[in-house]
Amino acid sequence: MLDAWLDLVHGGCCVGCLAPGRSLCPGCARELPAVAREVRPTPCPEGLAACFAAGAYDGLLRAMVLAHKERATYSLARPLGGALAAAVQATRGSTGDEARPTVLVPVPSRRPVVRARGHDPLLRAVRSAAGDLRVRGWPAVAVLPLLEQHHVVGDQAGLSATGRAENLNGSMRTRPSARAALVRSGQAVSLVVCDDVLTTGATAREAQRALEDSGLRVRAVAVVAATRRRISPQAD
Repeated sequence: MLDAWLDLVHGGCCVGCLAPGRSLCPGCARELPAVAREVRPTPCPEGLAACFAAGAYDGLLRAMVLAHKERATYSLARPLGGALAAAVQATRGSTGDEARPTVLVPVPSRRPVVRARGHDPLLRAVRSAAGDLRVRGWPAVAVLPLLEQHHVVGDQAGLSATGRAENLNGSMRTRPSARAALVRSGQAVSLVVCDDVLTTGATAREAQRALEDSGLRVRAVAVVAATRRRISPQAD
């Protein structure tokens, strides 16, 4: 009855199976991955921290990410947060400092993009992931937007892995006020960089560089989904 009412009033449908009603039907919700795995882009940026993804960037996860990001389907923030929480949970044991309070650091979005979309989809999903983790027994988990865009970045579409890395080099920096607040707390924390999709790893590596250049150690990278990269040895 709820799905029928939503379809009648809002004209909505499930992003996965297109069944009329809510944005994610119960059947598709049950298909979401509950356990994440370690992934690695190919080629991999030098020094990239261990990366964990809930699943591959295709099918249901891809449809959810795009609908939430491009069509502002806010109701998908919670299931996307659940998938991201699974990826964060998989980071335990990756460096040995997981006993410290965990701070989730979202990759920053460009301000013009956020204004055009009317919301920050990644920040919304990361906050939902933090709430999900607390329910799973992680009381010491927080979200801190430590990073900001330092300069304008060109369009990434169509760029090779090398081109993406060059395009992003130096594009992020740690927000002084946020870092100062973290230092004043006097508490040793463990940082996990969070993003929606891992492609070449260039964005995650730039975020990691910006944090580590300011003296903050990154435990791992957690994402909702990772693309299946198959690059021949001859490609860059």
